[in-house]
Amino acid sequence: MTDGPTGSTVPRRQLGRHLRELRNRARLTVRTAADKLEWSETKLWRIETGQTSLRSLDVEAMCRVYGAPPDVTEALMALAKETKARGWWHAYGDVIRDSLDLYIGLEEAASQLSWYTSELVPGLLQTPDYARTLISAHYPNASKEDIERLVQVRIARQSLLARGTAAPTVKVAFNEAVLRRAVGGEEVMAGQLERLIAATNQPNVSLRVVPFETGFHDGLLSGPFVMMRFPTTGDGREIEPPTVYVDGFTGALYLDKPEEIERYDMAFNAIWTSARDEARSMSFLHEAAREFKT
Repeated sequence: MTDGPTGSTVPRRQLGRHLRELRNRARLTVRTAADKLEWSETKLWRIETGQTSLRSLDVEAMCRVYGAPPDVTEALMALAKETKARGWWHAYGDVIRDSLDLYIGLEEAASQLSWYTSELVPGLLQTPDYARTLISAHYPNASKEDIERLVQVRIARQSLLARGTAAPTVKVAFNEAVLRRAVGGEEVMAGQLERLIAATNQPNVSLRVVPFETGFHDGLLSGPFVMMRFPTTGDGREIEPPTVYVDGFTGALYLDKPEEIERYDMAFNAIWTSARDEARSMSFLHEAAREFKT
């Protein structure tokens, strides 16, 4: 693994966004554009949402249909070549779904990760035993070998927290239920809480607990989510727009419209403010860990 962000997710999303803008300027619907290209609407949607790499020849065909000028076509064809880059997680392509491939690439590229979690510890902070419990339940028909490979992916992701360059700033607000529910049994949960305590020794990781006594807070409306922000260029622009990821039971949502980002940003700030501060949250973690050990 490298010390910095890797993989093709960001160029794929950038290319998809540029191609979508060209299609909209040409006033073509997805169906019309797909018909002209002799592709399915699903294929075009996957391209525009950055879920697949793209050949330069395909980009050239799309630009021709959209009436793009030669210089734009040339630039986008060059960008298409960057979408072929492969991150470390592609070695596990036989077991990870496309939505996870997209998410891991964004996670690797992010400079800030802000989580609110109501029921489960985020993957970046899970122990192997805790992760194995969740993955086994989520994929009941998977073989033991596939489950272990998925556990390996989840644990390998955690190296970004301590990488030598560009380690992201991570803030996690936990609903108290996350720390009270014995996922995998008391022994597994005690180990998981110790892992959370150890994580706070990293200068880029901050954890806070929202206790039951808080009553109503914005997380009860928003549900769990993670907001990802990305590094900025020399002129202060982010290489990617901020993105909110919401992981559902049957699929995932990626939200990046300005109004969506503003809403979730306000929600996270309100949740973070309503939580116990880091010192009191640490005491809460130690207390919960002791209870599972007794």
